[in-house]
Order: sequence, then C-alpha cells, then structure tokens
Amino acid sequence: MSIITSHQPGAFCWVELATNDQKAAKAFYGELFGWTANDQDMGPEGVYTIFQLKENDAAAAYTLHAERQAGIPPHWIIYISSEDAEATSKRCAELGGEIVMPAFDVFDLGRMAVLKDPTGAFHNIWQPGKNTGIGVQNEAGAFCWGQLNSSDTAKAEAYYTALFGWVASTGTGGGMTYTEWQQNGTPIGGMMALPDGVMAPSHWLAYFNVDDCDAAAAKAQALGAATYVAPTDIPNTGRFAVLADPQGAVFAIYQQS
Repeated sequence: MSIITSHQPGAFCWVELATNDQKAAKAFYGELFGWTANDQDMGPEGVYTIFQLKENDAAAAYTLHAERQAGIPPHWIIYISSEDAEATSKRCAELGGEIVMPAFDVFDLGRMAVLKDPTGAFHNIWQPGKNTGIGVQNEAGAFCWGQLNSSDTAKAEAYYTALFGWVASTGTGGGMTYTEWQQNGTPIGGMMALPDGVMAPSHWLAYFNVDDCDAAAAKAQALGAATYVAPTDIPNTGRFAVLADPQGAVFAIYQQS
C-alpha cells in the first residue's frame, strides 16, 4: 500500500464528498471501496466523516446544509496542497480566478480556501497543519487521479501551470485530445474539453483505483449508482468508468493495465 505522510505543494492532497445523505453515502462507499467511516463531531457544523482504507485516511464527507448551500448538488471536490493559503488565493485572483471563500483555519488541522478557476471549476487549497491530507493513494479503493473537464482548456492550462507549477503535456489519440498534468515529472492528473452539447460547467472529476473496473462498476450499479460512461479501455493504459452515487455525486473508477 502506498502510504503518504506529506504532500508537496501543488499535489492533490484531499478529496471530499458533499452529500445530502451522509448515512447512505457511508454505506455506499463502504461497500464499494471497503472504506470504514470515522465520524468527527463538528458541533453546529454537524458530523464530518473521514473515510479510511486499512486505517489510513482516504477521503471525507459532510452533509450539505440546506439553508446555506441551497441548489448545490452532491459532488466530489479535490484539494490541492499549498505552503501558504493566502498567497495561493491572491495568485488565483491575479490569474483571473475567483476567491469563493478566503483562507480560514480548520481548528489546528490546517488552513483552507475555496477557489474557482477562470473557466468556472471549483478547487480547494489546503495548507497543512496537524492534518497533512490523505494517507493512501494509487491503491485499490484510494484516490488516484484528478481530471479537469473544462470549457476552455487553453485558459485552464495557463491558470494551473502558473498557479501550481504544473507542466501540461497534451497529445491526441483515439479521436480525442487529452492533457496530462505533471508535477516534478510525475503524472498526477489530466484535462479534457467538455464534450459538445454537455451542459455541465467546468469541473474536477475524482478517480479512484479499483482492481477490476467491470466488477466495480457492476457492484456500484447494484448499490444504486448511475453509469455515465460504461467501462471503457484507455489504450495501453487501463480501463475506466464514470459513475454517480445514489445521491448524484459523480466520480470515476480506474483499473490500471
């Protein structure tokens, strides 16, 4: 198992589910990925669930507050590590992004901000304190890839390479163009243009590793998930599927070749 004790600035470091049925979400992902739920009482903010995979933090979940977040559907959001949440937020705005929620402390665990890129995709940043982020990655049941589906890939590329120092490597194949995000020479995620006719806004899509894509997709469907993209081969790479949990939060699964 790939155990992680720290995340470099610019690395994906946390993945979080905002849901309208936390109890049902815990049951669904527990069955699908083998996660156990470690519930943290946050007082008036409710319960924050940390999903663990073999006792290592793998993801988290919280309930959307109807009075504050009306109209926001269940979704997954990705956090990116930062040495200085204020400085990263300021740079975001300079690059044409938006500071949706200025940096604030999360107890003594760390400091976070909610940002939006120039194409409208939300992404959070995390300045670590006692909590450095997920403790496992690239294993069955763990987060393994972040993909930006964007309405303007050129604008997004300029933004993320300047903000986080990523290198963008773009290629074509199978009738599509795909950009790979690299951090210090290591592929960490990707980007593709939103398909024509898709009404969804620009957004980040979280991928989770599985041993068997077809079996995991079938199990998810049996547990009440919807299938947006059926299990599909990525030539010389692996196999993936795009699903939505029973509450409607979209995520992807990936089986490496």
